[in-house]
Amino acid sequence: MKTFNAGLVGITGYAGMELARLLASHPSMRLSMACSRAEAGKRLGEYYPFLEHMPGSDVVISVFDPDQAASECDVVFLAVPAGTAMGMAAPLIKAGTRVVDLSADFRLRDPEIYTAWYRQEHTHKDILHKAVYGLPELYAAEISRASLIANPGCYPTSVILGLYAAIKNGLVHTDDIVVDAKSGATGAGRKAAVGTLFCEVSDNFRAYGLPTHRHTPEIEQEVSLLAGHDVRLSFNTHILPLNRGILSTIYTRLKDPATTLDQVREAFMSTWAHSPWIRVLPKGSLPETRFVRGSMFCDLGLVVDPRTGRLTILSAIDNLCRGASGQALANANLMCGLPVGTGLDMLAPLP
Repeated sequence: MKTFNAGLVGITGYAGMELARLLASHPSMRLSMACSRAEAGKRLGEYYPFLEHMPGSDVVISVFDPDQAASECDVVFLAVPAGTAMGMAAPLIKAGTRVVDLSADFRLRDPEIYTAWYRQEHTHKDILHKAVYGLPELYAAEISRASLIANPGCYPTSVILGLYAAIKNGLVHTDDIVVDAKSGATGAGRKAAVGTLFCEVSDNFRAYGLPTHRHTPEIEQEVSLLAGHDVRLSFNTHILPLNRGILSTIYTRLKDPATTLDQVREAFMSTWAHSPWIRVLPKGSLPETRFVRGSMFCDLGLVVDPRTGRLTILSAIDNLCRGASGQALANANLMCGLPVGTGLDMLAPLP
């Protein structure tokens, strides 16, 4: 089996760290380039001792050079902030190198919406049309033919997968969806900030970013495409006193208030029957972040309230694996002609 060389720009962030962990045990992809301006010159195993004696640990961290990356790598992962990735992606795409962008730079199809929410101009509109939204359950065929993948955000992954079966099967109205989402502190990134200091997060629970969280237009874009019409929803985010994990509670209104939980579960089970990473939980069971930690699973729980005619969907993922690095690797697998689950299917949730 062919081995593909992978480059990783942004090795020092949480997403970069997780991706390095996953690549170390990948049977067909080898980390051959790791980039960070601040840590250039260090061996990867020196910087991340947990990788010592693992494949890739002898890679020396370097400053990103697009020409070198294009000549040495089959695929390059960009785990860098929004606004930075687009400039790195452009020369790689021009050189014919596959790119998986973990930032938000290519997720929004309309550059004006990107500017409005991210408060910066999109400087590479010329390649925006090449980007495929990297949610494998929805766009696997398109991903396999793409040269540029817009890796979905962590919150959007949980919400879109949670809503997909309900909207696809015409079970719910789309005019009053409310999403109450909570994330572990790694979702804010590794850069030091007062709001994510231990003493600010520990023994605390708070909302943030209301009502202007940057993932809102990404969710609305994909849900609108699914629904076939423009959808606006209420997206509300909170930070949990834990390291990793997302739990999104999605409140919807059934089109037919007489719809039973059994009918809803049947629709969800049928929709996801061939998607092993989507686990529709048994009746009476609700998702917990600890049961998806470090894995590609998205656990879905369903609650129907016959008094109000509401369907509540609960969706749990690991924000670093399913919501970022694992999903990026799944996309790279498809781009390279590998089965989507290569190096990922055997990932059991971390205890």
